Amino acid sequence: MSEVTTRVSSKIKGLENLASILRGEKTLGKKIVHCHGVFDLLHIGHIRHFEEARQFGDILVVTITPDEYVNKGPNRPAFKQQLRAEAISALNSVDYVAINEWPLAEQTIKQLEPDFYVKGQDYKDSAQDLTGGILLEEAAIKSVGGEIVFTDDIVFSSTSLINEHMPVVTKDLNDYLTSFSSRFSSNDIANYLDGASKLKVLLVGETIIDEYIYCETMGKSGKEPVLVTRELNTERFAGGVIAVANHVAAFCHGLDLLTILGQDREQENFIREKIDPQVRNLFLYQEENSQTITKRRFVERYPFQKLFEVYVMDDDEHKPAQSASLCHQLEGILPNYDAVIVTDYGHGMLGPEEVDVLCAKASFLAVNTQVNAGNLGFNTVSKYHRSDFLCVSENELRLESRSRRRELKDIMLEVAENLQCKSMIITRGEKGCIGYSKKEGFSEIPAFGTKVVDRVGAGDAVFSVAALCVAQGAPIEAVGFIGNAVGAEAVATVGHRNSTQKVQLLRHMDSLLK
Repeated sequence: MSEVTTRVSSKIKGLENLASILRGEKTLGKKIVHCHGVFDLLHIGHIRHFEEARQFGDILVVTITPDEYVNKGPNRPAFKQQLRAEAISALNSVDYVAINEWPLAEQTIKQLEPDFYVKGQDYKDSAQDLTGGILLEEAAIKSVGGEIVFTDDIVFSSTSLINEHMPVVTKDLNDYLTSFSSRFSSNDIANYLDGASKLKVLLVGETIIDEYIYCETMGKSGKEPVLVTRELNTERFAGGVIAVANHVAAFCHGLDLLTILGQDREQENFIREKIDPQVRNLFLYQEENSQTITKRRFVERYPFQKLFEVYVMDDDEHKPAQSASLCHQLEGILPNYDAVIVTDYGHGMLGPEEVDVLCAKASFLAVNTQVNAGNLGFNTVSKYHRSDFLCVSENELRLESRSRRRELKDIMLEVAENLQCKSMIITRGEKGCIGYSKKEGFSEIPAFGTKVVDRVGAGDAVFSVAALCVAQGAPIEAVGFIGNAVGAEAVATVGHRNSTQKVQLLRHMDSLLK
């Protein structure tokens, strides 16, 4: 190991060790200066920031945001935390570097107790900080007797430099984002999401419990041609309309959920635990001894590969008493909402009677019908005779037209006319999506995600946020852009392990537009 490498690595400390070192320095009368950030691409702006910060005291400490909390999209950070720490350690102005353990520096400040916490001039206006972290960090530094100060030198953006000189996306996508940013700013996009907080929204749809049973393949059975696996562990998610509710809750303050559960108390307790506390639950119940729909996916743990799937459900589509109760509930409450968002998985909850009430009574109706093994060919969009906004996959729309090869835009126009549909988003996987509105025509938006872990729930996530934007009259291209950003984050996680978070989404889209 070279002398330079040894010197650099010796600057990198664990937080507890660093706190002990700094306490010793303070007993010698040294003033401690603390800087914190992602520092994904070290540039001249960072170097000058550190040099100016060093002038406030004697010891300069830099902590960096760990990889798991860099909320700039699935492709970031461009440089992993250890590389970022090594790069900063190479600077003469920096005495110590540590990788943070939390999303913000609030806890770290309390642990290190610096005399000065230094941020760049772009943080002087706390209203521009999407995370709200600067106010928490300012309170933390004051709580340990320190002071927050700001440097005033040249400012660059690591994200802008990465996008321009070493883009983590394809050239075609980079060209599209450059074009899109000439029509829409980050503030425009943020306004569409902020506006959702004023909407009173009703979600209607089936609750599904998604179980992932992780296995390890052992091989072929000794006596029969059967694949044998060893069960390792199980992960459960609240899916279906519950997952949609959790996505919408990140943006909407007035949110009600109407769904039907089985009679199993343990299942209901699990579902209640998983619903965002902002959601008001309007639960109806199936007949006695029934279970909430459960879909079990058996998954080879490494690599993450689904083997097969088992449905646990009552597939009796017509239940007169349940239908009458649901229709009565809908009749009474639908006029109270600005937007009604329907996720129809085709498992019997929403029959012709319920659909008629929804189409007649909802002031703004957003519809997503899904095709799955339990309803293949029987749950297409023509089930609804009206939809203000429709969001389905290309395959689901093609099933409606019974055509694999017909021009997709022609099908969209036909469906828009038949459903009196004012706007729609058709998702196309790796091809992105196509948006349509009667006012603006067609917009094609490429996919943003390059890391695909699991596609389960991605369509729900896109539909959830897109519907909120359309309800406010957002341009369809902006809706498609937001939807694709949501989709990119959704496919990068397993199942419904993570719901859409507003700040994370805003930072992701902001990084795309820089």
